[in-house]
Amino acid sequence: MKHIYGPVPSRRLGYSLGVDVVPYKVCSLNCIYCQLGRTTLLTIERGEYVSPSDIIKEIQSFLKKNKKIDHITFSGSGEPALNLGIGEMIKGVKEITSIPVAVLTNGTLLFKKDVQLAFSNADIVIPSLDSATSKGFLKINRPHSSLKINKIIEGIAKFRSAYKGKLWLEIMLVKNFNDTPQELEALKEAVRCINPDKIHLNTVVRPPAEDFAEPLSIEELEKIKKFFGEKAEIIVSFKKRRREYNVELKYAIVETVKRRPMTVENIASVLGVSPNQIIKCVEKLVAVNKIKEIRYKDKIFYGKSKI
Repeated sequence: MKHIYGPVPSRRLGYSLGVDVVPYKVCSLNCIYCQLGRTTLLTIERGEYVSPSDIIKEIQSFLKKNKKIDHITFSGSGEPALNLGIGEMIKGVKEITSIPVAVLTNGTLLFKKDVQLAFSNADIVIPSLDSATSKGFLKINRPHSSLKINKIIEGIAKFRSAYKGKLWLEIMLVKNFNDTPQELEALKEAVRCINPDKIHLNTVVRPPAEDFAEPLSIEELEKIKKFFGEKAEIIVSFKKRRREYNVELKYAIVETVKRRPMTVENIASVLGVSPNQIIKCVEKLVAVNKIKEIRYKDKIFYGKSKI
């Protein structure tokens, strides 16, 4: 499959089939914490990167194999709203399956009426909002020069007021960037305006684009959760019984870590095999430069090779 991947275990969506609708790191932001690395094309121009028919064909092919999944999730290697056909894709998925559709978005283009319309048929939309101040937005998200944080917040709030599905707002907390009293107060006011169904508090758990992007401790997250109130929850590591998938293991590992760095345990959970089997394979794949080893916070991740 060229444009879909997984299923991968998601901390909030169960076993999620990922749908990638823009080329690698085409995005409107260049976030310091991004697990995919720095943005290669910083843009707000929407384009026809992948056709809806190609996406629907791949999903249909996957579903014929009767692999049980919990959600079909548009996310992947960049900002999905940048694909002009995403609305047609979401409608197409809803026509062929009852599996809920989720969209992970940075929320920057939700001020556009065509993007609001495109996302309107999804069951869950999860926009991110890491800062509600201009200074914090520039430092953390390093946006396209045309983007202004007030307009983005207004766009998310306007979408929320008309949207019939679930809206979960994600806040990625970065040590010494958006965990100050001033930043948190501004975020709380923005949350009040948006009125999401849930607030998901996250922090840096995978190797970030910039080494200076540091995580918060669980104690710090707990305090911030209390600050935001009953809608807030900390996203914890996903744990669920492994499922068996008949795949060629080495190829599956390469495809799995292509989208995001993972530990041996993560990969084992996704592919439904023992960690010992994964260890043997990743050692061989690293040796031939098919994947690369990344050391971060006393953990070893495996990710996409530059070769």
